[in-house]
Amino acid sequence: MTVMGSMQVRKLSAVLTAIAVISAATTSWSQKPGRRPQVPVVIEADPDTDACGGNGVVEGLDPLGDGFLAVRSGPGPKHAEIDRLYNSEEVYFCTVMGKWFGVVYSNQRQHCNVTAPWISTQPYTWPCKSGWVHQKWVRLYAG
Repeated sequence: MTVMGSMQVRKLSAVLTAIAVISAATTSWSQKPGRRPQVPVVIEADPDTDACGGNGVVEGLDPLGDGFLAVRSGPGPKHAEIDRLYNSEEVYFCTVMGKWFGVVYSNQRQHCNVTAPWISTQPYTWPCKSGWVHQKWVRLYAG
């Protein structure tokens, strides 16, 4: 190995160590004690069906109570709240885990790229938001 090659290896090693330290610090800062890691909403590839199989609407929330449905980072109450939905807001149903729906939604009524088949199975990342909501507060109306 040349001197130049040896220096490159040491620099690469230092960069990888720095990335690992930053990643660990970021994870510990973003995770509150008792919170679980994020579970992405995964869109299954199926050439014969839409990416998300149904449409629904948030309903039944008490306007005198909290008045919102917590969107969580995973299926369950121990996952962090990442957003809020309100009565009459629409969602796309993409997956189910127990009593929790993995949904895609947009507050701006934009096209979310889930009303056509996907060619590969992957987590939903754009252009709308995604998360997990309890099935009690959403009603399927199409799909």
